[in-house]
Amino acid sequence: MFFRKLGIATIISIYLLVLAGGIVRSTGSGMGCPDWPKCFGMLVPPTDVSQLPINYQEIYAEKLHGEVEFNVTKTWIEYANRLIGALTGIIVLATFIASLFYYWKKDRVVVYLSFLGVVLIGANGVLGKYVVDSFLKPGVVTMHMLLAILVIFVLLYAIARAWSEVIITENIENNKSITQLLIAILIISTSQILLGTQVREAIDRVIANPFFGYNRETWIEQMGLAFYIHRSYSILILGLHIYLIWKLQKNTKQEGLISTFTKILVLIVLIEIITGGIMAYFGVPAYIQPVHLTLSIVSVGIQFVILLLLNFKNVTRFRES
Repeated sequence: MFFRKLGIATIISIYLLVLAGGIVRSTGSGMGCPDWPKCFGMLVPPTDVSQLPINYQEIYAEKLHGEVEFNVTKTWIEYANRLIGALTGIIVLATFIASLFYYWKKDRVVVYLSFLGVVLIGANGVLGKYVVDSFLKPGVVTMHMLLAILVIFVLLYAIARAWSEVIITENIENNKSITQLLIAILIISTSQILLGTQVREAIDRVIANPFFGYNRETWIEQMGLAFYIHRSYSILILGLHIYLIWKLQKNTKQEGLISTFTKILVLIVLIEIITGGIMAYFGVPAYIQPVHLTLSIVSVGIQFVILLLLNFKNVTRFRES
């Protein structure tokens, strides 16, 4: 069905948006466009400083706290992030429109969730403007990330309800116990992402320090407690995922979609830990940061999908009743 395929495209586009946002953050391109929705007052940003007014530094000095120097790379990284954001918004809107055609009579929860996705992604776009206006204020940046995660959860639930018509999952004993474990993992993993944003904000403070900002090798030494908790949590999360696999194998007679997703999840968490280690011991390479961030968001998304797969039968019963 068209809606189901479009739903998958929607989720992929949101993850690409998260990756693009991570690249913006890791390269320090958040203020590559000092205004919003235009960039240096243009619909298409300049490729050379000669295309800007002579007094452009004076014009944008207040927004950039007096520190403005045109950087074409950072400008286009931020602009590309905005284009991906706009494209994602269009795809999410198309998903909602498709849900009206396919599910208004069959399952209106899918329609309501799709509409909520439109509202949330629009709200996140507005919040993105405030991120720029607030000069990347730490709390606002964190809220921007959390809202992106909420959009993913809402749309995953809508798409899962649609796919529940055609997907058959394995029978699992002690389903309630495994579901509770998965909810705990999801909560802890989300907390880990929040801790990660605190670490990132600590890095921003170190970068602002003239004594450490230009020497990546010294950044980790200046982090503080949030970094060490974040690092330790990663081992806990990996252990919980391995325990989840063990419980599934113990309570499942024949492996299926849930078991496959769980193994993929453990692999992603392991790679995520490796990328975290690379950042910790190799001077926080800029190219690793967005990968680490995206993997963390992908992992909680897969956790949520597994949780839904465990309860697909409940959704089917709800419809039949």
